[in-house]
Amino acid sequence: MNRGGKIRMAQAIVASCALALLGMLAGYPASSVQAQGQSQSFEETPGGPKVLEEGQPPAWVHATVDQAERLKHGNGQAHAGGGASTTSNLSYRGGIGGVGVETGPTAKVYLVVWGSQWGTNGSKDPSGEVGILQTFLPAASGSSWLDSVTQYCQGVALGTVLCNGAGAAATNQLFTDVWFDDGSPAPSRPRQSQFANEAVRAASHFSNTSASANAHAQYVIATASRNNSTGFGSSYCAYHSSTSSAYGNIAYTNLPYITDAGASCGANFNGLGPKAGITIVEGHELAETITDQFPNGGWLDPNGEENGDKCAWISTGQGASALVAFGSGSFPVQSLWSNAFNGAAGGCVQSYP
Repeated sequence: MNRGGKIRMAQAIVASCALALLGMLAGYPASSVQAQGQSQSFEETPGGPKVLEEGQPPAWVHATVDQAERLKHGNGQAHAGGGASTTSNLSYRGGIGGVGVETGPTAKVYLVVWGSQWGTNGSKDPSGEVGILQTFLPAASGSSWLDSVTQYCQGVALGTVLCNGAGAAATNQLFTDVWFDDGSPAPSRPRQSQFANEAVRAASHFSNTSASANAHAQYVIATASRNNSTGFGSSYCAYHSSTSSAYGNIAYTNLPYITDAGASCGANFNGLGPKAGITIVEGHELAETITDQFPNGGWLDPNGEENGDKCAWISTGQGASALVAFGSGSFPVQSLWSNAFNGAAGGCVQSYP
């Protein structure tokens, strides 16, 4: 075959692969990255939508500290972390089945301590992560740190940037419950589909067996030390997604044992201590799920990044991760993106308004 023929063959192969990928994404149910007909970027930023398992919807991943630093130095960005553009606000993607954000007054976040590897009632927990999460999640509810999510809403026009009181606002009031699902081992390296199945099991356990109940719920699936999913600490620190089920769409987070990753996922970040990553990472996922419950029907920027991605791993200046006082103690948390900040130019904030 001559050179021209080889080039044409290579072009045909590339085109075929591209069409196959588009077809795969177009086939996803509620969580499709192509929902609402809007394209997304998978490569420009370390956070945001990634396809992690064939046949599963894209997951919205929380970048590692290393990824954020590499991108910052690679593209000359001025801000100190995260990797996302700070020049574009979030806009509303139209909702999935009418749901774009988690609304109150019955909104809940459920912590699922998955697998007998945790020991009975979480007895095998070298960093005390379950206890920290059980304190942090109720404290975050109603906090000024989480208040910024309330500016985002559902039931408004596609492309809305400022709700200005229209629609149904996202809530920062969440009731929290925990389930120690320790009757059998979790998979040693759980895949996304297995997290999705565990989230459905959790919905059944908590008697959330209708779409209306799960429209106000999110499930945080925590894995035991040294029992985390492949890619943790190198490709991501955590991720959230959703799955369709007989109980409606279900929002869930894969929350690995964060201290296993050390500095890659927040240990001693900004001098905040060896366990800082636990609440920095879960706070990131909590806020993102509230504002984009069934991705990507909620609030995202043009690169497909959410309110946590745009402010991840900022080390200095406005929006730097810090120890923030909550009603029941102080916790290390990152800032969250606020469209309303700085005269509606947007920015990363630790409190709102």
